[in-house]
Amino acid sequence: MTLVIDPAGEITTIYQEVLDLAALGVQRIERASHVEPDELGQWWAQIIDGPKLGPYALRSEALAAEVDWLLEHRLNQVGRRRHDG
Repeated sequence: MTLVIDPAGEITTIYQEVLDLAALGVQRIERASHVEPDELGQWWAQIIDGPKLGPYALRSEALAAEVDWLLEHRLNQVGRRRHDG
């Protein structure tokens, strides 16, 4: 699990149930994407305000692609903006 913590102590992460995030303070949870099958049973990861990834034969493959994309393009960007800003 990757946590980006800015100098003010605000934490940004991809929600997972690995840690009890409520123990870190007040949460604001926003949907960044969703994973759905198409009519042929292929799985797609649709990033909100981003690309549609897929198709994948397995839901787990689409979920992994979704997390990889969000880590690279959203979490890394949050860390860069907070560090540079």
